[in-house]
Amino acid sequence: VKRWNPSINIESLEAKVGEESENLFDDKFWESLSVCWNALDNVQARQYTDARCLFYSKPLLESGTLGTKCNHEVILPFRTSSYNDGEESDDNENQIAMCTLRSFPYLPKHCIEFAKQAYFADYFEFGPDVYENFRADKLSFFEQLDTMEPGDQTRSLRMIKEFIDLQEEAGGAIDFNGCVQIAFNRMMKDFRSSILDLCHSADEMEKSSGKKFWTGTKRRPRPVDFTNPTPLLMEYLYSTANMYASVWQVECVPDRDQFQSIVDNLNLEQPQWESSGEKVDLSEGDNEEGESGGGGEDDEKLKGELYEIDTSKLQPLQPMEFEKDDDLNFHIDFLTTATNMRSWNYDIKASARHTVKVTAGRIIPALATTTAMVCGLVDIEFCKLVLGLQSQGSDMFLNSNINLAAGSGNLTTFAPDPPVPISTGLESPLPETFTSWDKIEISCKTKEMSVEQLVHYISRSFGVSVDRIFLHGDTEDRAIFNAMDKNKLDWAIDFAKDGSVTVSDGVFTQWPQVRMAVQMLGRLPPTSGQRVIFKSQVEKVKVALDQTKESFMKKFTGPVSNAYHQCYRPSEEGEKRDYFDSVFEARDYVTLGVDCHSETKEDIMLPCIKYSYKD
Repeated sequence: VKRWNPSINIESLEAKVGEESENLFDDKFWESLSVCWNALDNVQARQYTDARCLFYSKPLLESGTLGTKCNHEVILPFRTSSYNDGEESDDNENQIAMCTLRSFPYLPKHCIEFAKQAYFADYFEFGPDVYENFRADKLSFFEQLDTMEPGDQTRSLRMIKEFIDLQEEAGGAIDFNGCVQIAFNRMMKDFRSSILDLCHSADEMEKSSGKKFWTGTKRRPRPVDFTNPTPLLMEYLYSTANMYASVWQVECVPDRDQFQSIVDNLNLEQPQWESSGEKVDLSEGDNEEGESGGGGEDDEKLKGELYEIDTSKLQPLQPMEFEKDDDLNFHIDFLTTATNMRSWNYDIKASARHTVKVTAGRIIPALATTTAMVCGLVDIEFCKLVLGLQSQGSDMFLNSNINLAAGSGNLTTFAPDPPVPISTGLESPLPETFTSWDKIEISCKTKEMSVEQLVHYISRSFGVSVDRIFLHGDTEDRAIFNAMDKNKLDWAIDFAKDGSVTVSDGVFTQWPQVRMAVQMLGRLPPTSGQRVIFKSQVEKVKVALDQTKESFMKKFTGPVSNAYHQCYRPSEEGEKRDYFDSVFEARDYVTLGVDCHSETKEDIMLPCIKYSYKD
């Protein structure tokens, strides 16, 4: 570009714009902009830059292409709606029934989707993530668990237990040899034993019903055989072991010869298959829970076992985030081999690495014609901004939707929509609506508020009861204030002289495993030696309750910035904590969201709060 026009001023920054680069794209960067001009390839990045423009009140020129389709949008502070006011997402338009993905694939894309949605997501994203939540804060994890769907609860508990069992079997920390063994066990389960279980269940159904099961698009699968390893099996071991090495934070082994030597020394043996006796879901309905529905008593037993685990002795994991464009992270390598392993199971045509990358990454090839057209249209709107036409209102600007494949008749231009009003649920004279451009500013630069004072300030200002105060935009169940935690101050566990125990009902919601201990203390005679065991369990919960109360009061009566720092600072030392510290220290504010309700228990919506606290 500078060769075209040497006088143009361009500074190239090679960094991902997002929540992980706010030390580079900081307040000074955003405040220095006159306009933000997007050229992004995914919805998440667009939503992030739009949110930044909303916060800093900056104009945004948004555009995109999708094959022969293109569009552009002009977003003006307080004059137009924003990108986030829409409901666009990256969800695949052509959804595939879960039963097809799970048990009856017949097209290559079914295998690719299952490798991405089940194998990659469970083993390297969801599983390590819930394990880390449990390891970092066990009590908080059990609170979050109660908010999950029954199927997700079971899935979470089993995955955490599996990661813990792996460490116990290894006798401590997992090394790369352990990662190879884990990859081998995974291969045997996913591509052999589960296939044999499925065929066995189908055969039993055929015997009982007298009807053929494998008909139409349902293909009878075949299990892999490691007695004579094929190149595909070794490729799967290679990519999967290195993926697990990244998760367990041990050094990867990219060298093929070194990897082969490790595999040879492990003497991996294919286990003998025996029917597990577990019910295999053969239904053809779109049951997304599949075999992971609520576990009932098994879940309660797992909760009890996990509650007794000493998390300080557990090895930390690093959850993965899918990245299609890094050829050294083994992500596409794993998806390709997992896809083709499943394709081999069902005698489906194998998929090339590029095909897997395009499908899993939802890539649609760009066309120079649509790119050129949308750039020209956005250039015109940019010139209008340079001329200052935004001062004359949004009617001076145009948005567009175009499909070149449909001819000139499908070139639509229209004026930008006004800001979308969001109802607060409040009544006049309090604000009844706000827009995504609005925010509440609270400045405490002389003397900072405590969390308690902030709660009271919001309650008085808007006539509401505050349920939660949290990092604005955060979707996790973390908060600097939670009214449910405040309610715990009224919980009690009291031991009477006769040995009986009185426990507040709320205690059982937090520590369900103590219910049985309390019941047994009420049944056992005073002379029973087993009372000591159950009393000890209740005493441990009482200590935990007292610590919870003490921790809450310390945060509740302390400064808001301290509570924020305590709640959101990563617990583990490393890059994430260093990054958090650098951003936190550079800013003189935090952004907060509020969940609250009126006297009639109606939900109240309030804008983002910018809480400033430094001189």
